[in-house]
Amino acid sequence: MSPARRRVIPEATIARLPVYHRCLLQMQAEERSKASSEQLAEMAGVNAAKVRKDLSYFGSYGTRGVGYGVDHLLVEIRRELGLTHDWPCVIVGAGNLGSALAKFAGFSDRGFSVVAVVDIDPARVGEQVGELVIQHEERLAELVLEHAVVIGIITTPPAAAQEAADTLTQAGVRSILNFAPTVLDLPADVLVRDVDVAVELQILAFHEERRAAAEASATAAAKPATAKPAATKPATGKQVTAKRATAS
Repeated sequence: MSPARRRVIPEATIARLPVYHRCLLQMQAEERSKASSEQLAEMAGVNAAKVRKDLSYFGSYGTRGVGYGVDHLLVEIRRELGLTHDWPCVIVGAGNLGSALAKFAGFSDRGFSVVAVVDIDPARVGEQVGELVIQHEERLAELVLEHAVVIGIITTPPAAAQEAADTLTQAGVRSILNFAPTVLDLPADVLVRDVDVAVELQILAFHEERRAAAEASATAAAKPATAKPAATKPATGKQVTAKRATAS
C-alpha cells in the first residue's frame, strides 16, 4: 500500500501493534505457524473483533477458518512499525534510569540501537555503561549528527529536560521519549512520548483506593442487622390495680 493511499490509523490501533508484535514473537518462539484472531486476542488482552479490525487497516493477512500466518504477520507488522531497519537512539542523562536503559539488551531485538549516552556531570564522563562510554552533554548535537540519531531518550532531572530537548531538536531529532516528569515545550512537528512512572503509580493507587472502598461497602452490606431488644410497655392503671388486688 503506497503512503499516499494509506488509511488514517487510530492512535489506539497504533498503540496495540507493538503488543501484537510481542505476542507473535512469543508464538514464533513456540514454533507455532498459525494464529487465530481469538488466540492473538487472548494473549494481547483484547477481543477478537478488535484484533481483526486493527489488522484490517493494513490489508487482509488472515484466512477464514485457518487464521494468520505467524511469520507473515510478523513481517507485515514490523514493516508498519518501521522495524525493518535500526533506529539510532541517544540517551541524555546517565543516572540510574539512563544507565539501566543503556544496558538493556532488549532494544536491539526490537530495532533500536543506543549509540551514545551523555551526561552533564564531569565526574560521570568516561565511565563505561554497558558497551558505551558516557560522554559530556556538550557533545550531544555533535553525536546526533555523527550517528544520524533519530530518537532522543531523556532521563534527566526535570530542570534539565527542556534544555536537553532543545539541543536534540536543534540538531534535527524529531522524536523524543521523555522520562523526566515535566512538560516539554517543543515545536509542533516534534513527537514526544512521556513516560512518568509516578503518574502510573498514582493511577494504580486511585483504583486500589476505589476497590478498597467498594469492598468495605460490600462487607458492611453483607453483615446481618443486629436485632434490637423489644421495648417494654409501661403498665397501665388497670394492670397496676389488678396486681395490687392479687397481692392483697
